[in-house]
Amino acid sequence: MAKTSSFVDGISSPQARTRILVVDDFDPFRSFVLSVFSEVSDFEIISEASDGLQAVQKAKELLPDLILLDIGLPGLNGIEAARKIRKVAPNSKILFLSQESSADVVREALGAGAIGYVVKADAGSELLGAVEAVRQGMQFVSSGLSGNVTEASDSDGPEYNGRKPAAPSVAPEGKRSLSAAKLNSNSDRRASS
Repeated sequence: MAKTSSFVDGISSPQARTRILVVDDFDPFRSFVLSVFSEVSDFEIISEASDGLQAVQKAKELLPDLILLDIGLPGLNGIEAARKIRKVAPNSKILFLSQESSADVVREALGAGAIGYVVKADAGSELLGAVEAVRQGMQFVSSGLSGNVTEASDSDGPEYNGRKPAAPSVAPEGKRSLSAAKLNSNSDRRASS
């Protein structure tokens, strides 16, 4: 695996490229995600999937370092896919990237084994920072979320029912490592599903 230099909080350090699987059923949003990472040498998009079953299969075959996973997927929703991925690729980190913003859904997603959650509406300004935080093993929750969204408990929590709830908002302090200019330069290309 190639080594590159990563710029984190003003300190340059060698780090392996992070291999990413992108899972979203909305082609324009997947294209947006690919464009965000196209100019960042620390990350490599190794594959894409458009449904939950493909996500599980590709995670098993490719063993990516990180999986960017939507919730509203055909075949198998993202939360159920995450549970299966935890079994077949236990070392892959999962970062949900979804339009769902209910605190209950976020807690369930984190409880399914994800280490981070970004609301799609915040992806233009937060995606790269979230990926960097997750890569470093820190939990990241989108700043557009509020309420009592905290680290997931060991309990199963409520079942995701596919509803589109109103937006709440609290973000644990997330470590940002890439310039705001880079993050904001992608916000005008943001797509939503």
